[in-house]
Amino acid sequence: MPAPDGRNLLTTAQAAARLGVKPETVYAYVSRGLLISTRLPGVRGSIFDVEEVESLAGRDTARRTDIGAVERIRSRITLLDNDRLYYRGHDAVDLSTRSVESVAHFVWTGELLDDVAFTADPVVVQRCRDAAALMAADSRSIDRVRIAVDIASTHRPMRFDIGSKSVVGEAGNLLATVAAALGPESSKTSVAELVWDALKSSTSHAGGLVVLRAALILLADHGLAASTLAVRVAASTRANLHAVLSAGMGCIDGPLHGSAAEPAYRFLSAAREDPIAALAGQLRSGVPVPGFGHVIYTEQDPRAQELLRLLRNPDLGADPAVTSAADIVIEEMSERFETFPNSDFALAAFTCAYGLRPDAPEALFAIARIVGWTAHAMEEYDEEPLRFRVPGIYTGIRPIT
Repeated sequence: MPAPDGRNLLTTAQAAARLGVKPETVYAYVSRGLLISTRLPGVRGSIFDVEEVESLAGRDTARRTDIGAVERIRSRITLLDNDRLYYRGHDAVDLSTRSVESVAHFVWTGELLDDVAFTADPVVVQRCRDAAALMAADSRSIDRVRIAVDIASTHRPMRFDIGSKSVVGEAGNLLATVAAALGPESSKTSVAELVWDALKSSTSHAGGLVVLRAALILLADHGLAASTLAVRVAASTRANLHAVLSAGMGCIDGPLHGSAAEPAYRFLSAAREDPIAALAGQLRSGVPVPGFGHVIYTEQDPRAQELLRLLRNPDLGADPAVTSAADIVIEEMSERFETFPNSDFALAAFTCAYGLRPDAPEALFAIARIVGWTAHAMEEYDEEPLRFRVPGIYTGIRPIT
């Protein structure tokens, strides 16, 4: 029997979440013979067979609430464990030094290649730019991304083929198209370079491209976030890839998801000159300091840690006043409130440190998530269709009989 590769195993925290109990109760189940715990080389703590946990979840011994198929989504794409982020078993921080194209292809197919390239049709790119030119002058970059996805779809007559090979081709073409359409005409061809040209200013140091590339990779996926769940629901109806991605785009336009870095950007812009005064003013207002803490990570957000590490590299040319202010705020927040910066704070610091467009974080987020959403759509296409039917509880006026 081959050694387990971890694909059908759950950590203690994941098993507890599935069963609706505390981790201590999971170990109680082990002691009572209801679960078998094992060890896997390189994995901290006990692990459990997913089928065994699923079986127990159906018994009266496990306290749970049956909320439908949403609770039972299985994925081999992303693992969040012990404050680490993994794509298909590879540490996302390690992958962030590669090209966006290479990592995207890996997330979609499991093949980690070096010579991956995506190509966009220049005619379609120009039509996306023409459509964007009709938008209001103060439109955000994410609006251009959404328009590009919709316009591009009309030029892809075979988009209704949702087979894996076709979806990978469509996704690569779309990433290149969106990246190119976001900015002016450019001779660049890589996704990261095209996005950088679209978001940078005349004073942005070229080293920012390294940070931007890492950001696009580190934000590619983050498990079943709200937008990803929307993508999977759309994919379960067998909507084509472009339509599925539009479902995700709708979710990230909310201030609590894709736009969450905006308040952190405003705060850091004010903190650049006097971080202590800005922090004091924020605390006095009673509004939490934006960009700190996370519902999943407990001690650090690995995406933020890596982006902030790159920003501190003097060779990459980030504005030292911004990085210094960010570090002071981080130190104060850690000492006083025992909290840590998240990816929203890191994106805000990146935007301020290179003088990018203020709406750069949400555009980066949207483009990066095209990678993860595509992978989740591909997984969902292999599931039973229309499997999301969550039971509702009617609380309105009862019919009169």
